[in-house]
Amino acid sequence: MGRSKEVDAWFKSYDNPMKPVVQRVREIILAADSRMDECIKWKSPTFTYEGNLASFNPRSKAHASLMFHTGAQIPGTFPSLEGSGDTARFLKIASLEEAEGVKGEIEAIVAAWVESKSKTEGEAKPKRKVKAKAKVESKSKSKSKSKSKSKSKSKSKSKSKKKAKK
Repeated sequence: MGRSKEVDAWFKSYDNPMKPVVQRVREIILAADSRMDECIKWKSPTFTYEGNLASFNPRSKAHASLMFHTGAQIPGTFPSLEGSGDTARFLKIASLEEAEGVKGEIEAIVAAWVESKSKTEGEAKPKRKVKAKAKVESKSKSKSKSKSKSKSKSKSKSKSKKKAKK
């Protein structure tokens, strides 16, 4: 996890006046939590942990633009995120100084994302295991019931045969 050779290669060919700002934001995001990963999706660096957190808009030249795909669902209040509606939010950063100024907020966004996804994953897995165990238990119970029914039938048949012989 963490830095990707694919994203490193992307940066080598990235020709944009915002390149230093985009690189700094990348560093902040990856350093915020060791479970964060990155890849190239939609021809742009994308940050992931149990789903897509954010992607850069590589065409933006006036500022570094980072789109949080489901930013509206990230728990917490983040004043630098722009947008309304129930899905995406955007973070626009015009300089390295501004990137340093919102560093704490970016780290908080990453922490909130990872925590919310970790809870979701942690809650979902036991539910699946419980259901699977319940199915296994019910199958083994039904097998033992059918075996005992078969034994009962066999006993009654053999009793009937014995009575018939007498």
